[in-house]
Amino acid sequence: MPTEPLPPEELRRRCDPAQFEFATTAELGGGPEVLGQTRASAAINFGVGMRQPGYNLFVAGPSGVGRRTLIEHLLQEAPAPHGAPQDWCYVNNFADPQRPISIGLPAGRGTQLRDDMSRWVQELRDAIPAAFDTDEYRDRLGKIDAGFNERQQHGFESIGERAAADGIALLRTPSGFSFAPLSGREIMSPEEFGKLEPDKQHELSEKMRRYETELESMVRQLMQWRRERAQAIHALNEEVVEFAVGRITADLRQRYQDLPEVVEFLDAARADVIAHVDDFRKPAESTTEVDGMVVKTEVDLHRYQVNLVVANEPEKPAPIVYEDHPSYSNLVGRVEHIAQFGALVTNFTLIRSGSLHRANGGYLLVDVVKLLTQPYAWEGLKRALRNREVRIDSLAQIFSMVSTISLEPKPIPLDVKVVLFGPEHLHPLLEAFDPDFGGLFKVIAEFAEDLRWTPDSAQAAARLLASIAQRQSLRPFGREAVAMVIEESSRLAGDATKMSLHMRSIEELLEEADFWAGKAGRDTVAAEDVTRAMHEQIERSALTRDRVQEAVLRGLIMIDTDGAVVGQINGLMVVSSGRATFAMPGRITATTRFGRGELIDIHREIALSGAIHSKGVLTLSSFLATRYGRQRGLSLSATLAFEQVYSAVDGDSASVAELCALLSSLSGIPLRQDVAVTGSVNQHGQVQAIGGVNEKIEGFFDLCKARGLSGHQAVIIPAANREQLMLRAEVVEAVRTGRFAVHAVSHVDEAIELLTGVPAGGEQAGGVFARDTVNGRVAARLAQFESNALPKALVSRLRGASDGGKAR
Repeated sequence: MPTEPLPPEELRRRCDPAQFEFATTAELGGGPEVLGQTRASAAINFGVGMRQPGYNLFVAGPSGVGRRTLIEHLLQEAPAPHGAPQDWCYVNNFADPQRPISIGLPAGRGTQLRDDMSRWVQELRDAIPAAFDTDEYRDRLGKIDAGFNERQQHGFESIGERAAADGIALLRTPSGFSFAPLSGREIMSPEEFGKLEPDKQHELSEKMRRYETELESMVRQLMQWRRERAQAIHALNEEVVEFAVGRITADLRQRYQDLPEVVEFLDAARADVIAHVDDFRKPAESTTEVDGMVVKTEVDLHRYQVNLVVANEPEKPAPIVYEDHPSYSNLVGRVEHIAQFGALVTNFTLIRSGSLHRANGGYLLVDVVKLLTQPYAWEGLKRALRNREVRIDSLAQIFSMVSTISLEPKPIPLDVKVVLFGPEHLHPLLEAFDPDFGGLFKVIAEFAEDLRWTPDSAQAAARLLASIAQRQSLRPFGREAVAMVIEESSRLAGDATKMSLHMRSIEELLEEADFWAGKAGRDTVAAEDVTRAMHEQIERSALTRDRVQEAVLRGLIMIDTDGAVVGQINGLMVVSSGRATFAMPGRITATTRFGRGELIDIHREIALSGAIHSKGVLTLSSFLATRYGRQRGLSLSATLAFEQVYSAVDGDSASVAELCALLSSLSGIPLRQDVAVTGSVNQHGQVQAIGGVNEKIEGFFDLCKARGLSGHQAVIIPAANREQLMLRAEVVEAVRTGRFAVHAVSHVDEAIELLTGVPAGGEQAGGVFARDTVNGRVAARLAQFESNALPKALVSRLRGASDGGKAR
C-alpha cells in the first residue's frame, strides 16, 4: 500500500520565540565567541598546556566555522609557553662584521638599549670634538710637536755646522737636502770647482759623500722621531678619548650589568670608538664632486646602532601572530640590500625579522594551504621547529642566484607554539607523506560543522547572536528574528536536528538583516528582515538556476510534470554555481531488451560518470540479479541515460530513480511524471539517505509552481532523511493546503507503488511473484527473454556444427 504524504509539521522544524525571555538581544550580555566546539577547545587547551617540544597544533575544519576566533580567544587567556617573551636585537660584530650578534633581553629593555645607544653615539659626537678643543690638549700637543721640531732642527744644524767648518755647505732645496763646496762664504761655482787641483776636488768630493752618508742616517733617525711623535699624539688622543668615552660608557655598563652579552657589546663598541676616533671628529656631512656631480656623504656610525628586530611590552600577554602571507622570508626573516654606486651592499641594520621572530615566546598562526603553496616555506618552518632556532638564510644565496655580499646572522633560539589551520583532508596526507609532520604537530583540534539543536543550544545561540550584533555594531534583534536565524542555521546545516556552526555565513545573515531593517526604518531587526536577507542572498546568485528553469519551461530541456511514461522518470540533481547551490530535475530513461545480462550506463561508457555513480549502477544491477535471477540467469540487456546532461555525473542519489525506470521498462507500467525521486539503493532494495534533500525538494517544487501546482505533484525521498527536512515556508504551506506532497520511503517497492499505482508484489514461495504486480510483470518479461534465448542458442550450435563440428 502506498505510503502517506508527510504532514507539514515534519517538513520544517520551528524555533518557538516564546522560549526566549528577552524582547531584543540588547538585553543580553556578552555571549560566547564561538558556539559549541567543545572537542576542539579541549584539544587546543591540551596542546597549549604541553611544554614538551613537538606539541604544536593542527586545527582541522572548514573555513568559516570560527577556527581563528576560538583559537585567539583561548590563546589570549593562556600563559606564554615558557615564561615572559624576550626582546631580540642584532648588533655589530666588531671582530667579524659579516656575522652579526643576536642578543636577547627582557621585554622592554630592547627598546631601552636601542635608544640608549642612539644617545650614546650622539653624546660621543659632542663630547669627543669638545675634548680635543681644550687648552690643555693643545698645550700637550704643542709640546710634542715642539720636542720633535727641536730634535729635527738640532740634528740638521749639527750636520750643517760641521760641514761648514770643512768648507761644505748644507743646502735645503724643494726636492730635499744637498751639499756643495764653499769658496769663502759663497757657494763654489762649477767653473771654480773645475779649476781646483784634482787632489783638492777629490778631497771635497769625499767630504760631501761623508756628510751625505751622515745626512741619510739623520733622515732615518728623523723618520723614527716622526713615528715616536705619531705614537705620542696617538697616546694623547687615546687618553683624551678614553676619558670622554669611558665616562659616558660607564653609566651604560652599570645600567646593563645584569646582561653580560650587552656589557660585552658595550666594551667592544668602546674599543672601536677609540680605534676610530677620527670618525667622530669629522663633520657629520660633507660634499665632494665626482665627474661634475656633487655627492653628499655622511659619516657612517651605523656600526654602533642596535637593530631591534623583536620588541615586546612588559607585563603583556604572550604574542599571538597571524601570518597571512607565509613565504619563506616572511617566516624566518631576511637580509635587505641597498644600492651604492651600482653595487648591492648590506649591514646588520638591514636584517628584518620574520613572523617566527615576532611570535617567539608566544604563538604563531598560519594557514597551512597558504604555507604549502609558498616555495620552501614549509621546509623552513620545519627546520626552525626541529632545530628550535631561527636562522636567517637568503634563498638567493642558498641557490647561488646572486653573488652579492651577504650576512650570516647568529641564529636566535626559538620557543614558539605553531598553530596550523587547514581542511581535514590535509592532516592525514601530511601524516602519510611527510615523516617530520607527526613529530612536530602532535595535536589535532577538529572543528565540527554543526551542533545538536536543543533548548540549551538555542539559548546559547541567542547569546552568540547578541554578541555578534554588539561586536559588529548592528541593531538589536527581536526574539522572533533570533528564532528565524536559528531556523536558517538549521537549513545551513541541512538537518532539522542540528544548527550550523559556520559563523561566517551566520554573521553575513545578521549583517544583511540589519541592512534591510535599516531600509525599512526599523530600530530593531524583525523576523521579516531575516527572511528578506535569506531571499536576497539566494536571488543574487540565482541566475544559473533561473536560466535552467527557463530552458525547461520553453521545452529546450525536456522535463514532464504531468502524465505517465514507461521507462522514464524525473531524478533530482544538485548543482553548485559559485556560492549558490540549487537542485533541478533531470530526465532519466531506461530501455530493456533481450541480451546477455548487460546493464549499460551511457555516462559511464563515455567516461562522464564518477566512481560513486558507477557504484550505484552496479549496486542496482546486483539487486536485479538477486531478485529476479536467483533461479536462472538474466537474459537481459538494459541501458540507462541522463538525458540532456552533458557534464560529469557523480553520486548514487539517483539509483532509486534509475531502478524504478528499469522496472517500468521491464514491466511496461508507466511512471508518473508529476513525481520526482531521489534516494540511494543497496543490494537488498533498501532506500538509503542522500545529501541535499531540502534543495532537491525545493528544486522540483519551483518547477511545478512555475507550471502550476496541480495538487498531485510530489517528491519521493528516503525515510532516513525525514529528520533533515527544513523546507522553505512556501513549500510547507503548499503541502498544508494539499497542492504539493512529500513522501518518505524505506524500500524501492514503496517507491514503485507510488510511481505506478500498482502494487509492487512480494515474493512468494518458490521465488515467484503475483501476476498483477510490478514485480510479477517484471518476472514474466524476463521469463519471456529467457524463452527467446533457447532457440537462439540451438541455432548457434547448429551453425557451429555445419562449419565442421558435430552437434551433440
